Amino acid sequence: MTTAAAQRVTLIGKPDCHLCDEALAVIAQVCAETGDGWQELSIMDDPLLYDDYWERIPVVLVDGQPHDFWKVDPDRLRAALTGGTNR
Repeated sequence: MTTAAAQRVTLIGKPDCHLCDEALAVIAQVCAETGDGWQELSIMDDPLLYDDYWERIPVVLVDGQPHDFWKVDPDRLRAALTGGTNR
């Protein structure tokens, strides 16, 4: 993770979620390649996130906008971060 100002990717998930763990691995790898920052939020820590996302976790936001849920495609995420066409 990097400083809040540089975070472009947000992973919304919860502890002990295997899909969240898989998404985290993809996000960490892609963001390491692109130099973009990321953060991880838990629906267990925020009632609003829980209400909005509990049945779709993991949810990935790019620049605050919904990008993917359940599975994160590394090529699609990379394209979204680098201005490619896979948005």
